[in-house]
Amino acid sequence: MSQTEQTKNFLEFKNIKKNYYENAVLKDISFSVAAGEIHGLIGENGAGKSTLMNILFGMPVIHSTGGYEGEVLINGENKLITSPKNAIEHGIGMVHQEFMLIPELSIFENIKLNKELTKRYFFNAVLPKKLEILDIKKMRKEAQIALKKVGLTIDELLPVAGLPVGHMQFIEIAREIDNSKIKLLVFDEPTAVLAESEADRLLKTMKSLAKDLNIAILFISHRLDEIRKVCDRVSVLRDGELVGTFDHENLDIPKMAELMVGRNVDLTFKAREIKVECSGTPKLELRDFSVRMPGERVNNINLSVVKGEILGIAGLAGQGKIGIANGIAGLFPASGEVLIDGKSLRLNCPKTSLESGIGFLCEDRRGTGLLLDESIEDNIALTAMVVQKKFLKKGWLKPFQFMDQEGVTKRAEEIREIFNLNCTNVKQMTRRLSGGNQQKVCIGRVLTTNPSLLMVSEPTRGVDIGAKELILQKVLQINREEDTTVLFTSSELLELRSVCDRIAIIADGKVVAILPPDAPDRLFGLAMAGDIEDLNRELGDLKK
Repeated sequence: MSQTEQTKNFLEFKNIKKNYYENAVLKDISFSVAAGEIHGLIGENGAGKSTLMNILFGMPVIHSTGGYEGEVLINGENKLITSPKNAIEHGIGMVHQEFMLIPELSIFENIKLNKELTKRYFFNAVLPKKLEILDIKKMRKEAQIALKKVGLTIDELLPVAGLPVGHMQFIEIAREIDNSKIKLLVFDEPTAVLAESEADRLLKTMKSLAKDLNIAILFISHRLDEIRKVCDRVSVLRDGELVGTFDHENLDIPKMAELMVGRNVDLTFKAREIKVECSGTPKLELRDFSVRMPGERVNNINLSVVKGEILGIAGLAGQGKIGIANGIAGLFPASGEVLIDGKSLRLNCPKTSLESGIGFLCEDRRGTGLLLDESIEDNIALTAMVVQKKFLKKGWLKPFQFMDQEGVTKRAEEIREIFNLNCTNVKQMTRRLSGGNQQKVCIGRVLTTNPSLLMVSEPTRGVDIGAKELILQKVLQINREEDTTVLFTSSELLELRSVCDRIAIIADGKVVAILPPDAPDRLFGLAMAGDIEDLNRELGDLKK
């Protein structure tokens, strides 16, 4: 490579190799990212994308497990990045797939962390800089500017703890944009929890950053249509190897999907025969149901879900769609009435919710869904063991019961096979799995309880296209074969349309419309925007 090409490429990976113990996770990876370029990086869960980014950002897990082979070139110079602080000094920022925010701090404190602004008062004008005080007013103002750039209108004084994951994603991005020294931005699944309109806005922001500020962007996503829309080039990883790097004009979505998974993937998957009408005995009824979840608004909702139905919940971030299932599951304070099979459910009690046959796949897999320092098999079995007394056997002393280790391992192996879980074995610590494989463990845990009402919130967040197909097929299978009622919350309208019988649109904390999945796009847009007058007018025109 010539010196001119080296200067043009802000980042270059050369012959990167990485082993975790005896497992080779990266095998001779080489590609570059130029200033002002949006470079896509795609691959199945476990293909090595996150490990490569951990090397780039100097994450401790890399250096505590023997480091890596090869070179990381920044502006043509070989750099050993030893810590995230070191990466930031080199002009590298990253929006991680799993949030790196500090929950106890406010939004503006997270955005300005390590970029604090200070000021002096007259009485400390002669004192050392260390004794200056924080300029809170200016930091709040700059944080609001960063939030505005990503289109998030929210009080910057709110604590991050308890905010919806969609809000946290925007805050992560705002934090990186706030750094004026940024030369390379890595986006790891930034749109995974966003509705389509919000994702479009984010993609436009990425284009603007690359074009106007000449920032190099490395974009990791499983949404191949987004990759095709914004990327100048795309590199494909499979099983730790670089399959190839392709220019924009050579990007073909079916071909990319095949390269990722090593087989043909049905991208036109039509999930089910949609029921024209859903009438019958309600499985779930919400009456004047409200939830107090930070960043979400659920205000006096009335909604009914029929037995055997798959009801979708859609809406923009922060409008209330995430709060509904979290309130039913008892994770956030709720009021009103919830009926399961006509019987009132005790609110604000997660155990009662589980004992009533409700299974909940939370959108926050790391914070709520998993015990990261426990094994895969223990995570899969624990809820069923505690609530339903599964996987227990009697010991010599009758009052005592012991874990049926053989049964636990057998069930974990079943989940591993069903979802093609990429792991060393089912006794592996869950923390060491990729984000997408952690999601599969979460789903396996919920399905192990055999719920009669399954609530899934962002079930395909951060999973590759092959895994998404498996997850949607499994939801449909238990709905068809076991007559399980499903409350399906997602930011992806296309996903909802492929599996749901009806889709309820939430805006400003209320149900503004319940639409069939084949309703025109404009109706969904009007409903999500809360434009009730125009929505009702168009619905009236359709009935004529």
